[in-house]
Amino acid sequence: MNGLPNPVAQVDQAFLYIIGISLILLFLITSVMIYFVIKYRRSKHPEPADIRGNWLLETVWTIIPTLIALSMFYIGWTSYMGLRNVPPGAIEIEVLGQQFSWIFVYPNEKETENELVVPRGKPIKLNVTSEDVLHSLFIPAFRIKVDAVKGMKTYAWFLPDKVGTYIIQCAEHCGVGHSNMTATLRIVPPKEYLKWLQEDEDE
Repeated sequence: MNGLPNPVAQVDQAFLYIIGISLILLFLITSVMIYFVIKYRRSKHPEPADIRGNWLLETVWTIIPTLIALSMFYIGWTSYMGLRNVPPGAIEIEVLGQQFSWIFVYPNEKETENELVVPRGKPIKLNVTSEDVLHSLFIPAFRIKVDAVKGMKTYAWFLPDKVGTYIIQCAEHCGVGHSNMTATLRIVPPKEYLKWLQEDEDE
């Protein structure tokens, strides 16, 4: 959308790549293990053989795992950087965690509690902090999980590419009301967002 890379797609690609490689390795290792158990069973090979000094074999089983690990690191790093590199022109919204609700402050100083409203198609930067204990802003649909710490500001960004309603949760136990610390992310068309943003100013 608008030529912007979607961090959700990057995170999902990294996840699928790592899971795919892991499943392939699981199948290959299990197959080789079963093959050796059958081929070199005691009834056929009562005297075990010790193989040493095969430099080709040792080179292969060193280089291949190294390349696999480096490829996993690369795709994981690129997806991580996609989550950290905020595109220019992003709408900045302040996010305050408190026992037991989320406060959102928009560029025109409008505030909402437990409802985050954003326009479709525009990158959103969330500047996150806490007013009391440790919280964690978790928006599963957009692969965002960032701690909210009192006295420290951090951030996350996402690209709201589809109109709809999504769940926001606190992913860090923050007290007896932790389970009730939920909010709603509402993605609306740009015109509807501008109208909503100006509602309190017109009253």
